[in-house]
Amino acid sequence: MNDPLVTAYQAREAQYAALRDAALAHTTQLIGEAGLKIHNITGRLKRPESLADKLRRKPGRYRTLEDVTDLVAVRVITYFESDVAAVSRLLEAHHEINWEHSVDKSMMHDPDRFGYMGVHYVVRVPHLVEQFVPHVTEPPQHYEVQIRSILQHAWAEIEHDLGYKNREAVPREVQRRFYRLAGLLEMADEEFMALDRLSRDYAETLPERVRDEPDSVFIDAQSIKHLLEVSPVRDLDEAVASALGVPLLTRWPDPERPQRLATLLHYVGVHSVGGLLGELRRGRADILNFATRLLPRLPEAWLPAGGVRPGTALVNHALLRACANPSLNPQEIITALDMSGVLSAQQLVDSVLDAYAGVIGAAGPDPRHT
Repeated sequence: MNDPLVTAYQAREAQYAALRDAALAHTTQLIGEAGLKIHNITGRLKRPESLADKLRRKPGRYRTLEDVTDLVAVRVITYFESDVAAVSRLLEAHHEINWEHSVDKSMMHDPDRFGYMGVHYVVRVPHLVEQFVPHVTEPPQHYEVQIRSILQHAWAEIEHDLGYKNREAVPREVQRRFYRLAGLLEMADEEFMALDRLSRDYAETLPERVRDEPDSVFIDAQSIKHLLEVSPVRDLDEAVASALGVPLLTRWPDPERPQRLATLLHYVGVHSVGGLLGELRRGRADILNFATRLLPRLPEAWLPAGGVRPGTALVNHALLRACANPSLNPQEIITALDMSGVLSAQQLVDSVLDAYAGVIGAAGPDPRHT
């Protein structure tokens, strides 16, 4: 590594590292403010030995460090290929692009094109980034931004690890398999985008479908998330909280709760939104009675939060159904509610069955009792 450019780069490596950190922070902030959902963003500094190898492979091409446009790189990994275009438009709007050294490799994707890549931009260092780089006589002027979907990134990383830089590097015996794999990844990317669109369309139409044809709506995390915000679930949750003299924690941060509630309802035999809403309206008094008997017996399970969480009406309704069906396993319910470790399984079962006996006025013991 006696090349003078490598020596110069090593002497200024701290400045390039500062540029990497500032460029990474700037790109992260830009994408965050735009509200784009991204898998991850990382920064990379070219290793001196990689620079030396690049200079050996392309002798005479680089006269100054400024001619090497990828010494600093920011890599943006998106979930979907469509997001690559969204990030690209954002970067173009906020940066001066060096188009001579930038490339959208997806636009070069001929039918027999080897590889599966994203977009590489060389951008001029913005003032917002430049101010965080230590002052030198000749500060870095550019850095690279690579934008790929997760599957594009997987292809590029595996291809790199196998040492295949281009079509000519690949033995003819394996080229066909590479082409097939590239096609499969492209199809997978398109299918993931289609699934994302379907999921968003489902969420957008959910309120109308719950209102007009609830029997056709399946119990799942998205439908439960919607139901937690509306009547009769919200009303019944508020009634339970009021009876216990505590607040309903409407802003409780628990993104997995809708899925757990859906799992619990499925286990006790509730599968459609229409069926659930009918049962809640018919059993409102019993649910409220059961909850106000049960929850004071289990303060360790809910009071540390400072109130009752959204969906408490659904939990108590499911517990009522479980009590009425001796074949159901209480441990499955405890697992679905993520209550393992709060109290022993038998303590929970005994408390639930005692509250149930009070609601129905049962005289004899339940076989699941201790």
